[in-house]
Amino acid sequence: MIGIQKLNIGSIPTLIIQDHTMEANPLPIVTYFHGFTSAKEQNLPLAYMLAEKGFRVLLPDSIHHGERDNTLSSQQRQLAFWNIVLQNLQDLLHIKTYLSREGLLLDERFGVAGTSMGGITTSAAMTQFPWIKAAAVLMGTPRITAYAKQLMNHFTSEGPLPMSEEAIQQLFRELERIDLSLQQETLANRPLLFWHGDADKVVPFDQSYSFYQEVREQYPDRKNVRFIKEVNRDHKVSRFAMQETTKWFEHFLLQDSKANHLKKA
Repeated sequence: MIGIQKLNIGSIPTLIIQDHTMEANPLPIVTYFHGFTSAKEQNLPLAYMLAEKGFRVLLPDSIHHGERDNTLSSQQRQLAFWNIVLQNLQDLLHIKTYLSREGLLLDERFGVAGTSMGGITTSAAMTQFPWIKAAAVLMGTPRITAYAKQLMNHFTSEGPLPMSEEAIQQLFRELERIDLSLQQETLANRPLLFWHGDADKVVPFDQSYSFYQEVREQYPDRKNVRFIKEVNRDHKVSRFAMQETTKWFEHFLLQDSKANHLKKA
């Protein structure tokens, strides 16, 4: 039976979805980050699909969201968008450290995925953490700096920002450090799935698709990178996307690992 455990990992409110008979056992991990203005509970359907396959799934709340919501105004939270992404990276490292320390991670099989802002977080995480074995970006963009500049242009068109030009340029420099499109070599042939609706009006479809077209030429094994375009789909994850994400992690963190163990034996 699949169970849901609620746990604070340090300051991170987290749901853990897993077979309740395996709570104390090491398992392959998928950590899934929610989108902007969303919360951890909204990704329970996908977490259940993954847990049924044998994963331990962690759903953390990002800062200014869910249980960590500190009543920022809408504008304040929008302006904090990139600070949230940067904090997600620190949270991910904290989660990984906790799981390893507690003996809950099996054979370093650690996957990361996310929706929209969570997909952006996943792209950024691939530049920072080589221990991520597989990833899935659902309607996020790996062109982080370009997207940040697009958002800034949108904000400034509505009025002056409560940020200096120096602070904005400093932010862009910080984002370049975690921009996957500027550090494609960090992928190192690791399995990476993209899903995006071509009618998305929030996160540009073309940013993720053009990136995929670039990096697939660099993958020694083309099966390790895939882009799924869903026609006429807007900024909402479909059941089909959840099913394909589940298959992706099942293949690369369960089946491939089992095959490798058999070869070693």
